Amino acid sequence: MLEVGTKAPEISLPDQNGTIHTLEEYKGKKVILYFYPKDNTPGCTKQACGFAERYPQFTEKGAVVIGISKDSVSSHKKFEEKYSLPFTILSDPELTAIKAYDVWKEKNNYGKVSMGVVRTTYLIDEEGIIVKANDKVKAENDSETMLAEV
Repeated sequence: MLEVGTKAPEISLPDQNGTIHTLEEYKGKKVILYFYPKDNTPGCTKQACGFAERYPQFTEKGAVVIGISKDSVSSHKKFEEKYSLPFTILSDPELTAIKAYDVWKEKNNYGKVSMGVVRTTYLIDEEGIIVKANDKVKAENDSETMLAEV
């Protein structure tokens, strides 16, 4: 996990519509950047729906929500449509942002060790500095927790 107070690494990734996004375009806004393992899984769906439900409150506070996983653009599009997600979901199959934000880790699942995305949420301020980092994310509470931080 990256340290609070450090500059957020730049990203350049396609969203669920194939449009490339960078962090630079969000300068002047707070950014909730959350990394999650996989579209359409129970925890990731709860997390995304929580952010969708509270999205109006985030925008009122001048914040944008961006989700990132290694799923494809088409997987993200289906996920967005199925749950009416109002925010940007970036596709990172090459793991560029996932590794830059130090969320690609060894995971132990029922005794099976593999590499994967550790659910992590960052709050980045208007100047691009990480002001909050959480790698102990509870999927169902993440949006509530982050809304309180914004």
